[in-house]
Amino acid sequence: MRTYVVSGGTNGMGRGIALHYLRSGDRVTVVGSDPAKGRRLLDEAARLGAAERAAFVRADLTSVAENLRVVEEVRARHDSLDGLVLTALRHFPRRVETPDGHEATFALYYVSRFVLSHGLTGLLERAPVPVIVNVCGVGITKGRIHWDDLSLKRRYSPITAMLQAGRATDLLGVAYAAQHPDARTRYLLHHPGFTDSGADTLAQPARTVVKLLAKAFAQPVEKSIRPIIDLMDDPPGTGLLAYDRRTPLDPSLPTLDPAAARRLYDLTSHLLRP
Repeated sequence: MRTYVVSGGTNGMGRGIALHYLRSGDRVTVVGSDPAKGRRLLDEAARLGAAERAAFVRADLTSVAENLRVVEEVRARHDSLDGLVLTALRHFPRRVETPDGHEATFALYYVSRFVLSHGLTGLLERAPVPVIVNVCGVGITKGRIHWDDLSLKRRYSPITAMLQAGRATDLLGVAYAAQHPDARTRYLLHHPGFTDSGADTLAQPARTVVKLLAKAFAQPVEKSIRPIIDLMDDPPGTGLLAYDRRTPLDPSLPTLDPAAARRLYDLTSHLLRP
């Protein structure tokens, strides 16, 4: 029996991956902010006969303190982890600043994944073939890190925020591999393509537009998670892996620049200390 943690596991692809491993007889702890969605996930686990193998941890993943609490709860719950799946993401139509002073998209898409990745490494390293899966937009080259304004106080827009956080998440994978050169844990940056994983966090009229586009062009969750599951179950190589669906990406992409990854790690490494 393997053990997994899925952040953002009450919606979309995270939920799909969590339910897959529960059906496979594994243990899964899901982290999310909505207790009602957490209850529905646990009810579904019970219908699968997996109630004793499923757990829900409620947390506001835009908060550094909450992410550190999740790390401690997972450490108390498990002796080792076979996988950590990072999918938590939402859209913020207006700029929201977290109590830690971060722009909320950056906090959820980068900071949370940064803290959980590094914070749970000790448990992952105790597993035979551990893997961190960061579901993101790797391979996309639009957007940049606004080094002089990471919190986007001067130039916020939802698209700018999402693109910056996406590029930061790419760099997280690069920095993680550099910080753990001898680790067994693989770090998989995975771009699943356009997936019909819900649009409830979008404001109107964008919500309706995205739902119509998803109905016409998006893959269902069940199809999008299949390449991820295959890579989790049999991860190739070591260190950093970057894939667009089933296609490995060139590690020399400018969005995977080691110097930029180191710079961002240095700017945020203090977050790992409670």
